[in-house]
Parts: sequence; C-alpha cells; structure tokens
Amino acid sequence: MLWAGVTLFRAEAGEGVTLREVDGRVRVEINGELFTEYHYQHVSRPFLYPVLGPGGLPLTRNWPMKEVPGEERDHPHHRSLWWAHGDVNGVDFWSESPRAGRTVHEAFLERISGADRAVLHTRNRLEDREGRLIGRVEFKITFHRGDADARWLDWETTVRATEGELKLGDTKEGTMAIRLNETLRLKPNRENAGKATGHILASTGLRDGETWGKRAAWVDYFGPVEGRTMGVAIFDHPANPRHPTWWHVRDYGLFAANPFGIHDFEKKPPGSGDLVIPAHQAVSFRYRFVFHVGDPAEGRVAERFAAYEKDQP
Repeated sequence: MLWAGVTLFRAEAGEGVTLREVDGRVRVEINGELFTEYHYQHVSRPFLYPVLGPGGLPLTRNWPMKEVPGEERDHPHHRSLWWAHGDVNGVDFWSESPRAGRTVHEAFLERISGADRAVLHTRNRLEDREGRLIGRVEFKITFHRGDADARWLDWETTVRATEGELKLGDTKEGTMAIRLNETLRLKPNRENAGKATGHILASTGLRDGETWGKRAAWVDYFGPVEGRTMGVAIFDHPANPRHPTWWHVRDYGLFAANPFGIHDFEKKPPGSGDLVIPAHQAVSFRYRFVFHVGDPAEGRVAERFAAYEKDQP
C-alpha cells in the first residue's frame, strides 16, 4: 500500500480528530469517539460508513453493509456516503450492475490527524468492467471536530482526464450522495408506516417533494432518529461548476447533489448536462456535509452556510 504525506498528530490519547487504519479501513474518531470509517478495499467504490452525528446517532442506512431489522433492501449501490456518477465516457460508475465500472483505490496521498480537523486524500482509478483505465479521481476529505450541536466534513472530488478526454454525461444517476437512516425518510418504509417522518428544506424555501430536481445552494433533510430530531445538510460550494446545483433528493432517503442531470431535472434535450474535461485537465467539486441536532432552524443551517460561503477562497 502506497502512503504519502502521512502526518501523525501528537496529543493525549482521545484528543482531536484522528485517523487510523483498522482492518483495512480508515477509522475517523473525534475525541476518541467514532465519527465514520472510510472503506476502500474490495468495494465497487470508496465510501464512508457508518456516519454518526452528535451523540453517536446513526444518520445513514446500514444495508447493504450490515443486515439490521426495519430497513428496506432497495438500491444495493447506495452505500452510506459516497461520490459516483452514472455516465463517465458512457461507463456507469453509479450502479453495481454487471456492466458497471469500478472506482479502485490506488494510493493515499495524504493522511493527517489534528487538533481541530483531519485530512484524508486518496487517488483512485476509474476502470470499466474489463478493468481498462479511463481516468482518475481524487477524494480529499476533511473531517472537522465540530461543536456541541454538529459534526461536519468537507468532500472535494477532482476528476482527472489522464487517459484522454472525459465526458461526465447528462444523467440523474449521481453524484455526491448519502443514503439516510430509514427513520429520516420523507416517505416511511413499511416498518415505520404511521410514525413521524422526515422532511426536506432547500435554501430557496422549497420543501419536501418539491425539492427534487430543483437548484439550491443547500438542502437539509431532517427528522426523527432514536427519539431525537436530527438533520443532514449538504452545501454546494459557491465556486463549483454550475452552482447552485440541482438536487437528486428522494422521498425514500437518497440525497444527492447532481450538477449534470439537466435533461432529467428540467426536461431539456439529452446531453444538456454533459460536462467535458479535455485530455490532461481536471475539474473539481466541493461539498460540505453538516450532521446536526434539530430541524434547520435549530441546526442553524442557513447561518452555517453563510459562514461556509464567507470562509471559502
């Protein structure tokens, strides 16, 4: 395994934000408590699972990584928190069908623990079903210590056209995504029928089912988790291509930012959402995930986005 830029944080045990290898995964801890784990070996694509909010409450679905009662078994490619796209030079990196490509871990470029944040930077191969390399993608994930009411992480994806021109195609199947805890769903599953449900709010004021396929600077999905109201907000970085992005946010708990699916979202001609990366060039996308206590007002989501927007270069 190739490691580069590895820096160890020297502190008392249990302090700060730490990264460490555990059974082929990178475990992320805040003050000694599990936040999430980065899975990168023997998987269709790297992903974070589980994702635990303040108080250690689980904010993502367990299946298909783990079998637990009360969860639907749909969409086996919805692995907790991940980046993938359904059309890269015609190859599907979103699903796990027999024809789908794979995002294969190649190297760790940086792994830094720190008092207030930790950074995990990886390089990955985009391979078609025959194993042919069509490009590379880097994930730079910054895990923040957060505060009493929220934890957050920044995920930067850089797609590199290392083997020739790359086209990120026009499809709703993508891209920066999370599959939420089943009790957060806007439309409850069979196990939770008749119980309180989750809700969705966009920065534009649109709510619930109105948010699908619409543009917004941020969206918050919130609802009951183990007797408390919890939420997950995703911020679209102001410098991202096509900001504010479109949202592929579903009533069954899929929650994704997708700047490419214009044909599906706006009923425009096929290909309207294509984005071409010339050979030997790259494009980057940055997002922040905020895992917070309470509804959007209690979680200060608009306030947190304003601070995020102000602090970004």
